[in-house]
Amino acid sequence: MSKGNKIKAEELAGTGDLFEGTHQVIPIVSADDDDMPIDIKIPSVIPILTLRSSVLFPGAITPITVGREKSMRLVHDVDQSGGVLGAVLQHEHSLDNPSPKDLYSVGTAARILKILEMPNGNLTVILHGLEKIEIMEYITSEPYLRASVIPVRDIAPPKDHVEFGALVDSIRDIALEIINISPGMPKEAAFAIKNIDSRRGIINFICTNFDLKDSDRQKLLEAPGLLARAKRLLEILLNEQQLVELKNNIQGKVKQEIDKQQRDYYLRQQITTIQEELGEGSSDEIEKMRAKAKGKKWSKEMADMFEKELSRLERLNPAVAEHSVQTTYLNLLLELPWQETTEDNLDLVRARKQLDKDHFGLDEVKDRILEHLAVIKLKGDLKSPILCLYGPPGVGKTSLGKSVAEALGRKFGRIALGGLHDEAEIRGHRRTYIGAMPGRIIQTIRRAGSSNPVIILDEVDKVGRGNHSDPSSALLEVLDPEQNTTFHDNYLDVEYDLSKVLFIATANDTSAVNPALRDRMEMIDIPGYLLEDKVRIAQQHLLTKQRGAHGIPEDALTIPDTSLAKIVSEYTRESGVRLLDKHLAKIARYRAKQIGFGEEYTSEISATDVEKILGVPKYLRDEYEVGGIVGVVTGLAWTQVGGDILYVESILTPGKGELHLTGNLGEVMKESATIALEWVKAHHAELGIDPEMFKTRDLNIHVPEGAIPKDGPSAGITMVTSIVSSYTGRKVKERIAMTGETTLRGRVMPVGGIREKILAAKRAGITDIILSEDNRKDISEIREQYVAGMNFSFVKNNDEVLALALD
Repeated sequence: MSKGNKIKAEELAGTGDLFEGTHQVIPIVSADDDDMPIDIKIPSVIPILTLRSSVLFPGAITPITVGREKSMRLVHDVDQSGGVLGAVLQHEHSLDNPSPKDLYSVGTAARILKILEMPNGNLTVILHGLEKIEIMEYITSEPYLRASVIPVRDIAPPKDHVEFGALVDSIRDIALEIINISPGMPKEAAFAIKNIDSRRGIINFICTNFDLKDSDRQKLLEAPGLLARAKRLLEILLNEQQLVELKNNIQGKVKQEIDKQQRDYYLRQQITTIQEELGEGSSDEIEKMRAKAKGKKWSKEMADMFEKELSRLERLNPAVAEHSVQTTYLNLLLELPWQETTEDNLDLVRARKQLDKDHFGLDEVKDRILEHLAVIKLKGDLKSPILCLYGPPGVGKTSLGKSVAEALGRKFGRIALGGLHDEAEIRGHRRTYIGAMPGRIIQTIRRAGSSNPVIILDEVDKVGRGNHSDPSSALLEVLDPEQNTTFHDNYLDVEYDLSKVLFIATANDTSAVNPALRDRMEMIDIPGYLLEDKVRIAQQHLLTKQRGAHGIPEDALTIPDTSLAKIVSEYTRESGVRLLDKHLAKIARYRAKQIGFGEEYTSEISATDVEKILGVPKYLRDEYEVGGIVGVVTGLAWTQVGGDILYVESILTPGKGELHLTGNLGEVMKESATIALEWVKAHHAELGIDPEMFKTRDLNIHVPEGAIPKDGPSAGITMVTSIVSSYTGRKVKERIAMTGETTLRGRVMPVGGIREKILAAKRAGITDIILSEDNRKDISEIREQYVAGMNFSFVKNNDEVLALALD
């Protein structure tokens, strides 16, 4: 045992009875009651021990660690003299050599009870707080701080003070509750609190031993009297209680979540082990799915749903059929590009060049795509438009979609809708059915690997209708920008966002498209090509493609414009270029055969070579050939492959005034012939026709090419002109054609397909065309180059038609 009150740490280890009867027991709080004796003598000048992070209260027994050289010297001197020191808290605990201004002005006078020497050279000093003091003035700082002080008595209310008693009881109860709910606080503290009878002692004990901020402890020490200290302590304890409860609540939730995760992991490991023992283990596949799912850009709800379905797969026996169904479903979820998009190429000049390179003409649809790109470039985001390209076959509607995708830098997909009659092809089948699979929309997006591809909905006008479902109605959700953000596929069974997909539908006949579906799309008309356009397309696109497809060098096969014009006019009858492409492929094969056999040839294909390769010209009829013939009038017709001209022939024969119709005419066309004849009979006087002819002559009307069905009302004025020409003997003027419906009153009604009909008339060399006045607006929408060199006459009634058409 060391000299005086000093005890070395080594001596503690071998002294089992240090705190037993042979030595003084150090209580945690002094035994003084609320009426502490006032005869404690505090010198007016005492040394000041600066404390980094502890506040000593009167009556409390507190161990203090001392490590600074000045403080250690102070402790030794005071211990040797048996005097009193002042324990004062410093403002900043990080200061190693605080000055008077760095210290609080209120502290506690204390006496040293024990000094313990630590192995690291520091001292642990056990101090007994005597009385609160206020520092008046610092006298010296060497060898340590000394100051003049005055004691400040903590006045306790009288024992019968009701408020003070209630405060102390509340403090005791809350302190016990904090100890009870705080996992890190020793339960022995509750025993100590229950056994302290002194109200002053219980307050100072809690102030000393509870985990409070140093600033709060200092405020409690500075409180003027025990009543004020008790009020302040109660407020601090209430806050501390709420903080501990909140902390426990948070920790409880975290622990519960961790426990659930550990439980799930444990159970999952057990299932894995059992499956491996049974030879049914598929844990590697499931873990790969789980790892792949972590990289998907889907929502939290989608991630939770996937984990739920994956857990269900883990519980399934691989031998049952449902296991493969569930695996296929989860693989689909992983393969779909949830919120994964390609970046649009917003270089408008490049996009225009790409579109022009791949397709000739089609300016309207090209401008619409470029407008969409321009808005994205300015705004940063935009719902994709839903376009419908309609026009005759072979004009490039389908191939345009691929070109648009390339111009935008997007992935491309195509869905053929021709003959589709089951709604499940669009929405998918429910997984409860055997062989269920997702709809074509989801399948196409999965193949594309992007959520913003360009998808061509080909032949939307040829969608069928089944007995129990209507696929065109299912397309309403797909093609509605306000609904397709939450597209529901029956197989997928979760919502998928289609708003970023650029849908381009194609159709030949818009009248066959569901009206509600047509209303949701931007309709863009793609007209047929002129002969000059086809020649340019063949030179710039088709011929180059066929040379590459057949491995023919560029200088080994050339076709001048005159030969191409011959192929277009004499071997094709179409608005597009599909048949033209086939003929060019045949010419390329012929040249490849010549090269293969080593035959001599000239690179240029002449008109003679065209007939040699393709045979005798197939189409010569459309060249105008009936000028100045009585009863033969040129009409204009619309067909699925574009426009065409047709001749209406009529002749009178002896008979009983009957009407004979031939040429495979439909019901509407037969009715037009009847209406035309009745109008002529009603106006025979004005037309100069003898009414007896209607009784003695039969009228025969024929439309050539009887193997081809013909129908529609647009030949009405053509039949009127032909009938009048036959009855009056007046010839039809040269190179004139007409189209329009007639009524019994002789009014000329508008008809459709004007653009295609005019193209057909121009091909045939017709220069004058008679149309209904109401069709004038259709002519204004046609490009000037299409109607150059043609004269249009717009009429309101049959009299005007006859005045223009007959000599």
